[in-house]
Amino acid sequence: MKHPVDVHVGKRIRHRRWMVGMTQQQLAEKVGIKFQQIQKYETGMNRVSASRLWDIAEALSVPVAFFFEGMDMPVEAQSVAHQEDASVPADILADKEALELVRSYYAIPENQRRRLFELARVLSDVA
Repeated sequence: MKHPVDVHVGKRIRHRRWMVGMTQQQLAEKVGIKFQQIQKYETGMNRVSASRLWDIAEALSVPVAFFFEGMDMPVEAQSVAHQEDASVPADILADKEALELVRSYYAIPENQRRRLFELARVLSDVA
């Protein structure tokens, strides 16, 4: 039986892999495993060990904590997280438009990307 945490981590692996435009085969090669294992991780069929998750995070250029973002938290932690930023959905990567926006953003050359980021901050009135 699939554990909800394994399913969530697998979805986050798949979303990040998709965001950076990497295939399962490419990720598997970077991590040193077969692509079928990536498939099993992404569906939650197999649990990802801590050391393997570390390798995957490195290959996808994210911190390990990225894979746990959006998980259901204890009630106390939820209220604190909700107060910190109520304007962003908990699972923003489930939104295909948001994913496409992020991929497009990172395709922009870095100097232009910084300028676009500053423009977005000004337009949204975020300090």
